[in-house]
Amino acid sequence: MLTMSSDLRYYKLNPEVKDPYRATSGSACFDLYSFLPDESEVTVYRNDFEETEKVTRVVKLKRVPINPKERILIPTGLILDIPKGYSVRLYPRSSLALKQGLTLANNVGIIDSDYVEPVFAMIFNMSGYVKYINHEERICQAELFKDQPHVLEEVFERPERKTERDGGFGSTGKK
Repeated sequence: MLTMSSDLRYYKLNPEVKDPYRATSGSACFDLYSFLPDESEVTVYRNDFEETEKVTRVVKLKRVPINPKERILIPTGLILDIPKGYSVRLYPRSSLALKQGLTLANNVGIIDSDYVEPVFAMIFNMSGYVKYINHEERICQAELFKDQPHVLEEVFERPERKTERDGGFGSTGKK
């Protein structure tokens, strides 16, 4: 069902999937949870030398291991019905990054309004140790984001400097 409001609807692929949850009335984002029932499968990407290898891993005991430097698609069990003119942004959970060394591999995941497939969080293990994602664990936070319509227009003259900035990366840190 297409909605014209800024309400975000969701469909559960299984009745046991946890609902997205906004922790406080002041929370900017809502939490998404992993859905890892026993004997389900997840997709893992790992780099061995120059090649990226894609493998399937079976979930046992309602948790899945993530080896160092692996990227893994963790299912949420949800399909989002994002209103036209909006997108959903997925962000890492700061406590997962700080306490476990796990973050989103793409830093910010962007889900377009015309994507109506299952939502996954692409988790990356940046620690040097095997870490685990458990069933129904908060894995990322999400935000309904209003798109800003704009036109991309090529210009044929280099843009002029707008401030006193002189330089690129790190140029505002100079004293």
